[in-house]
Amino acid sequence: MVIVMSFASLCPGNTLRPRFPALASIGLFILLVYVVFVHQGAAAEKGPSRSSLTLEEAIRTALDKNPRISASRFQMDASAAKITQARSGLYPRIDFSESFMRTNNPALAFSTRLNQEQITMQDFDPARLNDPSSINNFSSVLSLSVPIYDAGQIRIGVDQARLGHESASLSADRVRQEVITSVIAAYIGVLLAQDQMEVIRQSIESAKANRNIIQARVKTGLAVKSDLLRAEVRISELEQERLNARSLVEVSMASLNAAMGISLDEVLHPVPFEQKGLKPPDELEKWVQEALRNRPDLGEMRLREITAEQEVKKAKMAHLPGLFFTSNYEIDSEEYDRTANNYTLGVVLRANLFSGLGLQAKVREAVATLHQVKAALKQMELSIGVETRRAYFQAMSSFERIQVAEAAVSQAEEGLRIVRNRYESGLFTIVNLLDAELALQQARTLHLRSLYDHKLALAQLNLAAGKTEEGFR
Repeated sequence: MVIVMSFASLCPGNTLRPRFPALASIGLFILLVYVVFVHQGAAAEKGPSRSSLTLEEAIRTALDKNPRISASRFQMDASAAKITQARSGLYPRIDFSESFMRTNNPALAFSTRLNQEQITMQDFDPARLNDPSSINNFSSVLSLSVPIYDAGQIRIGVDQARLGHESASLSADRVRQEVITSVIAAYIGVLLAQDQMEVIRQSIESAKANRNIIQARVKTGLAVKSDLLRAEVRISELEQERLNARSLVEVSMASLNAAMGISLDEVLHPVPFEQKGLKPPDELEKWVQEALRNRPDLGEMRLREITAEQEVKKAKMAHLPGLFFTSNYEIDSEEYDRTANNYTLGVVLRANLFSGLGLQAKVREAVATLHQVKAALKQMELSIGVETRRAYFQAMSSFERIQVAEAAVSQAEEGLRIVRNRYESGLFTIVNLLDAELALQQARTLHLRSLYDHKLALAQLNLAAGKTEEGFR
């Protein structure tokens, strides 16, 4: 409006009225441009905006962008390609070759002319047979090979490739579970760091309130100045803790971004989840049985055992003969005019009579590998049992600590209230007051840690049991 009036003052008299609408429009336009630029400048000064992030969104982002997830998918693609490679041995193989040769070797020269269908009576002259002229040959060969019987080695190879693909799928499932758990742990780490910042902020407010009480007592001569100095030192210590906590928040946020597979500099704001309705896990035996039944890595090891058993069979079958059908169609020409042609059909029986004990050693290797896998499988079952029990008792312990920590916070709050009143009455010293402040801060910190430890322990328990879900609560 001020801009419009300034334009109007430039046009005295009645000449102003016809121009007023246009001048008003220009003034409004300038005002809008000014507001837009001021708004953008203010937004730039505030820094990047924070986007809210729920745990479910963090998990979905990780499943889409985490490099480990991508690597496991490529591993599955590679294992699927191996199935096709193994299955190709069951089908006919067709090859084509083109070659050129120039020779004056007596035997080769004669056979080449014979293949080119150029033999004449003069070619049987001993002088020409013993010292032939150089001859060129362009040879085009189309060959076909079909396995008829190989004692089942190709079939076993196909089965092993399929097992390898199933194993890669189970490995991808386990990677997915581990990524979800890592996101949960990082998400909890951010929330815990932020809540610790809040605890320190509350402690600073409490310390400042105590300092004000001490200042009043110093002014009235009821407290010495050293009490005030100790209170100031306490506030300075808390300010240092606040700075350290802020750094921890930034590092925790970077860890969460890394777990999600996004830029470490992206600024997000994790949304706290509900801490109500907490309950201890079910019976231990149920979790152990689920772990032995559901763990993808255990299933992968069992598939490795089956693959090793098949490798033993495959190694033993290498002693058996193989039967193959072969055929060739060949065109030979000196001038590349493709005039002469021939074909060959045949059946080949191939059997190893002696391999320098190589086949026997391969059988022993396969048997030893099978025993190794069986032992590793047994060890994994034991390790999973221990891992599940550890996660279970950590979840139980963290749940019990929540109850204790809640009571400790209430007691510390009441204790600080009592100590503060008695300090004001001159019954307690500054040491008692600072100790009560510290006790409350520690109680609040332990309470927060017990809450988040319980969440993390449940996530670790689900991971140990092999049943981590995206919709974790």
